[in-house]
Amino acid sequence: MKLFSCLMALLLFTLQAVPGLSMPKDTLRCVGYHGFCFHSKSCPELFAAFGTCSRRQKTCCIDTTSNFHTCQDEGGHCVPPEIKCLQEQVGLCPHREWKCCTEV
Repeated sequence: MKLFSCLMALLLFTLQAVPGLSMPKDTLRCVGYHGFCFHSKSCPELFAAFGTCSRRQKTCCIDTTSNFHTCQDEGGHCVPPEIKCLQEQVGLCPHREWKCCTEV
């Protein structure tokens, strides 16, 4: 298991260090939110779909048992940064710079 972790770290480092081999933006966003990329269009049990990976060829799935819940799951809606929220809500939005609001 330790060898596998080292190989994965080396692979990620190589993909980021070599120009043209970096991960697609949607994959980086998924990984940034501690998500996983799955080949199927639906996520396994205890995971929620949160966008795409590998240039829209895979599904980004986030563990719903962790602290990473989508904005809509928490009863809010995502807005761009230039819109002011009357009340902010904890939750993930598809765009990293956007915020989750319960009231705008």
